[in-house]
Amino acid sequence: MIDELLITPFSKRNGITLTLFGSISLLSSLVIFIGFGSLFALGMMLFALGSVGLILGIAKVYQPAVSFKLTAQGMCFFHRRGQVFIEWSNIQRLDNVRVNQNMELIELPYIGVKLKQINPILDCISPRLATGLLTEQRPLLMTAATQDEDLQSLEGYLGTEYTPLIVNGDRYRGVLAMFGHRCQTLNEQLGYHLYLSTDSIDRDPKEFVSLLRQWQQSNQAATLAEVHLQGE
Repeated sequence: MIDELLITPFSKRNGITLTLFGSISLLSSLVIFIGFGSLFALGMMLFALGSVGLILGIAKVYQPAVSFKLTAQGMCFFHRRGQVFIEWSNIQRLDNVRVNQNMELIELPYIGVKLKQINPILDCISPRLATGLLTEQRPLLMTAATQDEDLQSLEGYLGTEYTPLIVNGDRYRGVLAMFGHRCQTLNEQLGYHLYLSTDSIDRDPKEFVSLLRQWQQSNQAATLAEVHLQGE
């Protein structure tokens, strides 16, 4: 297996094209509004399309060019607010996130990562990235609420997010404590600590999970081989 693999997200593509399209559409709509009052409906359509295209294009442009870097030690997830490193040895389970709704199994647009310990994540994640992920995970909290028949129990979990967090003897406060509590809550409700959006990958989610498992298994095999050599 190669020493390093970089993943470029699908969502990054066509960012410049959308930005140019949006800008041209907005300028065209302004020209129509000023000089061609009889084409007001066309101007409104161009204005609406241009606004959406420009917003989406700028969002794509500001996304990191690389969303994941896979190495022998682990994977680094890149976000516009920062990055976080996850060691293969700290991953207990990787899979597509699924929930039961109305007796039907529904796959959510996330890759779930169940950790052995959350301390290494809390020690390396920046408060800025933790804040961004807390905001993006609101839909997951709503999903967790629909899975829990006792909504008061979930409200209790949410109330603890504003308290300090002690994990394996380490104490965390502020945003890091909130993120740690959120990881624990989502793990209890949905089965995983971390949730990586499928917008940040470059292939089918099932294929991406298979790729991550291959890298993790290679790391485990290399570790066992090293231990065996040291034993000799």
